[in-house]
Amino acid sequence: MFRLAQSNTLWHTALSQTRRTLSDSPLAGDTGRKATHLHHGMTSFLALATPLVMFAPEEYTDGFVDKAFGMLVATTISAHSWIGMNYVATDYVPKISKGLLGPARVFNAVLAGVTFVGLSKIALNDKGGIKGTVKGLWRPKQEE
Repeated sequence: MFRLAQSNTLWHTALSQTRRTLSDSPLAGDTGRKATHLHHGMTSFLALATPLVMFAPEEYTDGFVDKAFGMLVATTISAHSWIGMNYVATDYVPKISKGLLGPARVFNAVLAGVTFVGLSKIALNDKGGIKGTVKGLWRPKQEE
């Protein structure tokens, strides 16, 4: 019995030393169950809502609905990429250098911010927002 308890303690000690450590930094978007739950929720939202709005008739989505959806997509994509890239940084950056994890998290936050600003600008333009931009990829170029 003592031998089993001793090996069990050693197992938990070894496991706790290899487990990902949680950070108190606000830049660490991948820590905790809430981040994982939020990341999966955003994935589900994007997978379900995007086709609904993209294929909805234009008279239903013009104006406020288009801009609101565009801002929601901009926010969701930015947060989704920030959390996802933090998972990548946590898994792969320490293999190169543990000191680079902080700068990698700052880079991920800046990248998410730039993504949010760019998608927000597209969402709020008067040429159809994100839906108009995506549809414009398949329209032939119009002569002006």
